Amino acid sequence: MKKSQILTLFLGLTAMVSAQELTVPQLSQYNADNPFLMSPTYAGVGDHIKLRLNGLTQWVGIEDAPDTQTLAVDARLGNRSGLGLLLYNDSNGETKQRGSRISFAHHLTINRYEDEFLSFGISYNFNQFRIAIENFGDPANPVFDPSVTDDRATTNHNFDIGVLYRLNKFFLSLNASNVLNKDLAQFDTQLEPNKLRNYYMYTGYSFSKNKKSKLEVEPSIFFQWFESDGRSVTDLNTKFRFHNFEDYYYLGVTYRFLNDQVGTPLYVAPLAGFKKNNIYFGYSYQVITNEILGYSTGTHVVTIGTDLFQGISNCRCTY
Repeated sequence: MKKSQILTLFLGLTAMVSAQELTVPQLSQYNADNPFLMSPTYAGVGDHIKLRLNGLTQWVGIEDAPDTQTLAVDARLGNRSGLGLLLYNDSNGETKQRGSRISFAHHLTINRYEDEFLSFGISYNFNQFRIAIENFGDPANPVFDPSVTDDRATTNHNFDIGVLYRLNKFFLSLNASNVLNKDLAQFDTQLEPNKLRNYYMYTGYSFSKNKKSKLEVEPSIFFQWFESDGRSVTDLNTKFRFHNFEDYYYLGVTYRFLNDQVGTPLYVAPLAGFKKNNIYFGYSYQVITNEILGYSTGTHVVTIGTDLFQGISNCRCTY
């Protein structure tokens, strides 16, 4: 098979996957000190308004490869609750989607002396999905049928739910995303699954030599399982954070793999970033380890942001 046909087929298959999930791609963005991007339970964890802008460009060098932009903001609401908003724009070949997620979280203090907290979160998801059929008539494209002339667009409404447990520097988040089935009125029901539910866990612990130590090591695990076809992925993460009063710098790495192919990672992603004077910057470069490596230079993830109005809550559960 020719190189162009291999790439076109690969992009077509990944477009089908994106069409099934109708959500913002869940890659390494949450590691950029932005866990709210992953779970509504983190809305309002922090004594400030947190603003993060994220750009992700996958498989640089391949035409029409996935490209995603997100804007996330969350803030404390009183001493026990938090609100958050996520806006996203995503393209993957001929599939286009944009949407928003509005989140609410409630935070309970179990033991203030041991810093033990329990949080519950829920998100309402709004998604507009479209297949750009105007490009299907290209005779050089062997994947798409040029006879397709009717529109392929839909609007979806869904919900995410989650729970977050924190004990000192340990955390465990359990979540279910897209809990409602998808409306298949605009799609081929024999090919398109209506179950979008996926379940994921995020857990880790921050180690330091003592309370005065400037170095903090945080290993963590992210696991995600998709109900529609049973596939699952795991991220193994390690971050080294260097504190300088209220500022910090970090270095780390992510190792992502399909759970039936542990020794063959989808990518390895070194990452780095800093927070200084309430300005945040994070960068990750995902090194592809499969066949696509011959055609792409990798994936770039950039996060910039700021923290505003520090001190809007005096509850210890914001720390």
